[in-house]
Amino acid sequence: MGGPATDALWISGFLAAAAADLGAARNTQLAYGRDLLDFLGWLERRAAGLGTASRADVEDYLIYCEAQGLSKATRARRLSAIRQLYRFALEEGWRKENPALQLKGPGAAKSLPKTLSLAEVDRILAAAAGYGRSPADRLRNRALLNLLYATGMRVSELVTLPLAAVRGDPQMILVKGKGDKERLVPLSPPARDALRDWLAHLDAEAEGARKAGKPASKFLFAGPGVEGHLTRQHFYLLIKDIAVAGGVSPALVTPHTLRHAFATHLLAGGADLMVIQTLLGHADVATTEIYTHVLDAQLKDLVLTHHPLAKPARKA
Repeated sequence: MGGPATDALWISGFLAAAAADLGAARNTQLAYGRDLLDFLGWLERRAAGLGTASRADVEDYLIYCEAQGLSKATRARRLSAIRQLYRFALEEGWRKENPALQLKGPGAAKSLPKTLSLAEVDRILAAAAGYGRSPADRLRNRALLNLLYATGMRVSELVTLPLAAVRGDPQMILVKGKGDKERLVPLSPPARDALRDWLAHLDAEAEGARKAGKPASKFLFAGPGVEGHLTRQHFYLLIKDIAVAGGVSPALVTPHTLRHAFATHLLAGGADLMVIQTLLGHADVATTEIYTHVLDAQLKDLVLTHHPLAKPARKA
């Protein structure tokens, strides 16, 4: 049982099942595919294959990954991919056991998410409204940044947002997240204002395209590429430039930083953790709990300021 052809079929079959049964997002499938192909390549260099790999082989592979300098998070993800592949193989009757089942992963180191202060966000949003080579660029950039901070969307969700999702000046919009799971997120008044101005420009542009016999884009933020929308890479570079224009260090700013700022500022303002979990589209509240670090400084300050024993002793 095994061989290059069979091994390749194992991986492709697993990825197809992950997409169909688990609703795995495209980026997740790509990550699984890369991880499993790396594991397979390592096995083949040892004259082994997926059908014959033992628990010791999987352990040795993880040791190899560590020696390569891969982070705990990456090694944990690779073990997860291998474990899920063998679970699938077990269900399909290709293996009689899962060699990765009892292995304990290295665990992903939980680091505090980088975030921005309210003042820094204000400067970025103000800069976005004036950044761009044309009035259209400035309208788009203002809408992009206001929408990102108002909703906490992932960058992939933002750039692929369909035009239909924001029609009618909605107070809430439907966002399709990981695994095609949908959630409603509210829009702040500044975000709605920015969207109205951007939509007015798009409607005028679409009318000109219609008269010229050209189709209008279905995306809110269209792009010239094959996918038809603004790419994540383009937006990543764009937000760095806007940060510079706003006097904020570009090293501190990424699309994900604005998502973290959204969650951190909500929590600091008294929002319920479960509500933030829903707005962010987290499947597990444990993922959202990392944002509770923002309360630590507040609680510490509260104790040091108001607790009787924290006050300096009076001199006799």
